[in-house]
Amino acid sequence: MNCVTEFQRLYQRDPEGISFCPYRVCPMGAHSDHQYGKITGLAIDKGIHIAYRTKRSGIVELRSLQFPKRAQWHIHSVPEKKENDWADYLRGATMALAKNHPLKVGLCGVIEGSLPIGGLSSSAAVIIAFLSALAAVNRIQLSGREMIDIALEAEKDYVGVSVGKLDQSCEVLSRKDHLLYLDTMDDSYELIPTNPNMKPYEIAIFFSGIERTLAGSKFNMHVDEAKSAAYALMAYSGMEYGKFEEARLRAVPREIFEQYKGQLPENWRKRAEHFYTEFERVEKGAEAWRRGDLEAYGKLSFESGHSSIYNWETGSDELKKLYEIMTQTDGIYGGRFSGAGFKGCCMALVDPAYKETIARTVTESYLKEFPLLEGKYSVHFCHSADGVCL
Repeated sequence: MNCVTEFQRLYQRDPEGISFCPYRVCPMGAHSDHQYGKITGLAIDKGIHIAYRTKRSGIVELRSLQFPKRAQWHIHSVPEKKENDWADYLRGATMALAKNHPLKVGLCGVIEGSLPIGGLSSSAAVIIAFLSALAAVNRIQLSGREMIDIALEAEKDYVGVSVGKLDQSCEVLSRKDHLLYLDTMDDSYELIPTNPNMKPYEIAIFFSGIERTLAGSKFNMHVDEAKSAAYALMAYSGMEYGKFEEARLRAVPREIFEQYKGQLPENWRKRAEHFYTEFERVEKGAEAWRRGDLEAYGKLSFESGHSSIYNWETGSDELKKLYEIMTQTDGIYGGRFSGAGFKGCCMALVDPAYKETIARTVTESYLKEFPLLEGKYSVHFCHSADGVCL
């Protein structure tokens, strides 16, 4: 691994350990976890590695092979406010971990991502890989639930992105050859094994060539529009409601939405429409997976992508084009853009027998539309994987 080689070059010694957190894909359930919806997801066999070693001084010193700037802070004096660089996620993770666990030592480390950044929850993955390393050197045992909650707190409270639990849960709870079926309202979940009668599949990642950051996108605004829809529907229907920040569409029955949706501003209505239809798609998708019906599951994933574009109203021109090409390519069961959808990548479940044809067809069609992205656009094929090993 490159992170090990670079660690040896920088510190003239071997790392004590290597932490790894997989990336994730979410074929259905995107843009609903922050409203306490249901999701289905898979961890993949690509992700974030960190080669690390204890620093008795309490200093955390990190380098990333993806970013030029070195980051450094002390475990007991993390900057109160983010510094607007790649290491903010890890400063926030240090602060969140220290709230309930005494930190005695820091670490030095080198971070390596095995795929381009954007759409695969690399922010959650680097937080979880870092938390695994920092907990290990401090001899802290974290449960899966603690890991999810600490990673979520770092991203929401310190970095300021209004994410739900989708990313962290997929990267911690997933198991190879199983579909994670999670209810983000009560954290109950099921790992649905791949039906022995299911057709073979692999996971394709089509990276658009454009990287993005959630904090600077419209992500938070769309979340607020969904919460506003929930708050208004509660008021229209006479439901009891409390603080705006506690409002979630999951608390509002579908019948209430259907009765009062005409009174909502158009953007609020669209966000709610996505939530309710996505909720139904996830439930149908879990049953399709249980039956081994990959065609039905894939079709629902394509429908999820369509709703994300037209109801959630996200997706850059590049990702919309990738999605459109995918829907017209033989051998692709289904897919959608991955992550927030403003930039990044699309994921698809594909028939392995068509891999070469799929890669060629999608690449040629995409670069015909965006020729300047040649050399930045890329295709990767992955398998499902276990979540982080704690």
